[in-house]
Amino acid sequence: MPVTEPQVMAALSRVKDPEIGKDVVSLGMIKDLSISGDQVGLTLELTTPACPVSDSFKQSVHDAVAALPGVAAVAVKMTAQVRHAQSGSGGVGAAGALAPNVRNIVAVGAGKGGVGKSTVAVNLAIALSKMGASVGLLDADIYGPNVPNMMGIKDPIQPKNGGIPLEDAYGVRVMSMGFFIPEGQAVVWRGPMIHGAIQQMLRDVDWGDLDYLIVDLPPGTGDATLSLAQLVPLTGAVMVLTPSEVALQDGAKAIAMFRKLNVPILGLIENMSYFTCPHCGEAVDIFGRGASKRICQKYDVEYLGDLPLDPTVRIGGDDGLPVVASAPEGAAAQAFLEIARTLAGKISVLNLNKNDAVAINFSPLPKV
Repeated sequence: MPVTEPQVMAALSRVKDPEIGKDVVSLGMIKDLSISGDQVGLTLELTTPACPVSDSFKQSVHDAVAALPGVAAVAVKMTAQVRHAQSGSGGVGAAGALAPNVRNIVAVGAGKGGVGKSTVAVNLAIALSKMGASVGLLDADIYGPNVPNMMGIKDPIQPKNGGIPLEDAYGVRVMSMGFFIPEGQAVVWRGPMIHGAIQQMLRDVDWGDLDYLIVDLPPGTGDATLSLAQLVPLTGAVMVLTPSEVALQDGAKAIAMFRKLNVPILGLIENMSYFTCPHCGEAVDIFGRGASKRICQKYDVEYLGDLPLDPTVRIGGDDGLPVVASAPEGAAAQAFLEIARTLAGKISVLNLNKNDAVAINFSPLPKV
């Protein structure tokens, strides 16, 4: 007796997304189901192209259908559709006017400078793009915009007809105040001007249809972060720390700031976590190690992973050749790619489990 569609869907309802914890049928992940005699075809629509368990997930779906009586062959096609954030900071109406087609806005912040925050933002953006996502990168560090140099953008497109054009580099759409500041010139602005600049880079730029917009924030707890949180609903924030005690202390303050602004903390990344000796292969903890995980435990923040202190990362940033693009098989690039997969999975869980996203009782967003 040939298999029926209800039988296939019943079998698939027992397959759960390994990260979200819900079955693929109730999540609407099964598309284009077709049955022709003993042949079954379907599309499994993932919640992100950067799904860290896509291969095993596909196999689970295949095996569930193949085990049914009357099925001789199963063809599973994989696609991905990143979901819109269902929670976050800012007014809901703001998303309609500013970057309306961006599904998730992720802020990358740090409690202090010098921890490699911009390097992390650049390489995470490229990593997500390499996995098949549509990605943008907004350099919101108005006073010290380093993203153009790190992305190898030397001669940005000039504005035409009042519009602000985007640059494309390594498959990522890029916008930075550095495109408009002559080399060597300092930006000396008060808070309202910072707010206006960030608003303009969101409102007057056609970001297009993006799965993720990564925002490189300036270090500390100042105006730019407050402005961003009030202008658009952030999916969440990623914290970048080094293992030194001073960086950890400042990082704790930044965590408190994001929570006060009603921005979920997606996780913490420890940068410059260790150095691997090129001669003997021994890992040396130059700045110490392990304290970041203790911070995560103390403040109930997920640990997304650690990154090595690797000369290729610094060289790539200086030369405009980010390590994820220039040396994708190296240890540093692989660490970035793994963290990007983990982050994408975290965002999917946050968006599809709304109760998890609002579990913490944050204080109201302060007004400027």
